[in-house]
Amino acid sequence: MIKSELILRVAARNPHLYQRDVETIVGAILDTIGDALARGDRVELRGFGAFSVKKRDARAGRNPRTGAAVEVGEKRIPVFKTGKDMRERLNAASR
Repeated sequence: MIKSELILRVAARNPHLYQRDVETIVGAILDTIGDALARGDRVELRGFGAFSVKKRDARAGRNPRTGAAVEVGEKRIPVFKTGKDMRERLNAASR
């Protein structure tokens, strides 16, 4: 599902809201999560999961085309861990 599909589904479930308002709300939520992660904060949505930031140390890598050694700098990456309720919903679907 992409962002526009999410907006359409939320708007369909809430006919009393205009689609442009739903688009603004979804955008605000995603921007707020992104801003919190950029600050290094953890974002937890109960029943869904938690977003956090992990630090990857600098390392020596390889250029796949030439095989030459390349230094890869330190990075911060977003990480998502599913919540208990979400894991149970996903596993119930496969039974």
